[in-house]
Amino acid sequence: MLLTLTTTHAPATDLGYLLVKHPGKVHSFDVPTGTAYVMYPEATEQRCTAALLLDVDPQRLRAQRDSFDLGQYVNDRPYAASSLLAAALAKVFRSALRGASKDRPELAARPIPLEVGVPVLRGPAELATRLFEPLGWQVTAEPIPFEPEVGGDSRYLDLRLTGTVRLADALNHLYVLLPVLDDGKHYWVAPDEIEKLLRSGEGWLAGHPEKVLIARRYLAHKRAYADSALERLEIDEEPVRDEESELPVARKAPLAEQRRDAVLAALHDVEAARVLDLGCGGGALLTALVKDRRFTEIVGCDVSAKALEMAARRLRLDRLPDRQRDRVKIWQSALTYRDDRLRGYDAAVLMEVIEHVDPPRLPALEASVFGHARPRAVVVTTPNAEYNIHYEGLTGMRHSDHRFEWTRAEFQRWASATAERHGYAVDFRPVGEEHAETGAPTQLAIFTRKEEVTA
Repeated sequence: MLLTLTTTHAPATDLGYLLVKHPGKVHSFDVPTGTAYVMYPEATEQRCTAALLLDVDPQRLRAQRDSFDLGQYVNDRPYAASSLLAAALAKVFRSALRGASKDRPELAARPIPLEVGVPVLRGPAELATRLFEPLGWQVTAEPIPFEPEVGGDSRYLDLRLTGTVRLADALNHLYVLLPVLDDGKHYWVAPDEIEKLLRSGEGWLAGHPEKVLIARRYLAHKRAYADSALERLEIDEEPVRDEESELPVARKAPLAEQRRDAVLAALHDVEAARVLDLGCGGGALLTALVKDRRFTEIVGCDVSAKALEMAARRLRLDRLPDRQRDRVKIWQSALTYRDDRLRGYDAAVLMEVIEHVDPPRLPALEASVFGHARPRAVVVTTPNAEYNIHYEGLTGMRHSDHRFEWTRAEFQRWASATAERHGYAVDFRPVGEEHAETGAPTQLAIFTRKEEVTA
């Protein structure tokens, strides 16, 4: 399989410095699935092309664990670009992927004219455009036709990308998106793949309109892994105001940190020391809770065992000193069922949780949390549906797993009714920059037991 990188930057042969591969030589590298070669079919001051050729060894390939049905002898893996090529790219162009260049540091740090060619790639042309175009590439994705006697187009593409892009960004785009288009990995996907995705997607993935699809395909459709990655990407975007418009325009900036800070402030306001993080997922809030010594007991609960495993990894529970580790508990529990272990705590947090629950199941969650566990305080956050108009390219809800997203009025009706049924008072706070008409991107409610208020 083949990938070419071409530049017309003057002098174009500086590409050799950026890739740390001399244009006058053929370079070979042993990789787990075969041999990778780097060569330069053209190298002039006006135009320079580096070609990465991966010669796959079928015997080595069969030894690799994979996440798709790979025939032992008849398959397209040696020819169609996939995670095999992405893995070779990562090994061969390691320093270029990091944006490091000892000889041309200034050039490595700025965009240059680039053309990328991937002559054979499996995937829909429309998806290739959706993946690369938002990153500033001009995309030409031509389906490869069958032989004339057969007629029609195959499922393979000839992909060409053109743009003015920093080389490191271009390589990271390819490293992530080639396996996404192919929708397969040639090796077993473990939790450390989350770190690879976040590292390679830094600076561009959080704002990509197809970030959910990218995370799920890159992580082999392992939903817990994808949800953890998306959570850590802080997928919400904080808007900035356009001077020529009355409405703010979305930019690539995280809202999740502001949300966590708002939750921590609410917990401090109710003087909570023993806290439940209900629906803790991969542990984003748990990490912040552990850092705050005012919280003497912290419990993370989730129905997903994989999510809890990732939360434990993220917290590095096995490495924490005994005193810190004794503060933290990780429990598997379904929020729609009563669990006696959850009773008697100062506060419970449902941060971006209720919108993942089917509406007919919400009464069961209310009964479990507000009726049975009955902490002194409950902090709930959820997206504000009215604010969605400020997210460019967003159609539908902010996350594909959301069962609903409420307006401010809908959230306040639910929260007020829940508080009344279970003997709580409730106050509301905005989280994030407020717009005069649509409010803030996140809405937060603090429920306090009425006996605590009167006391």
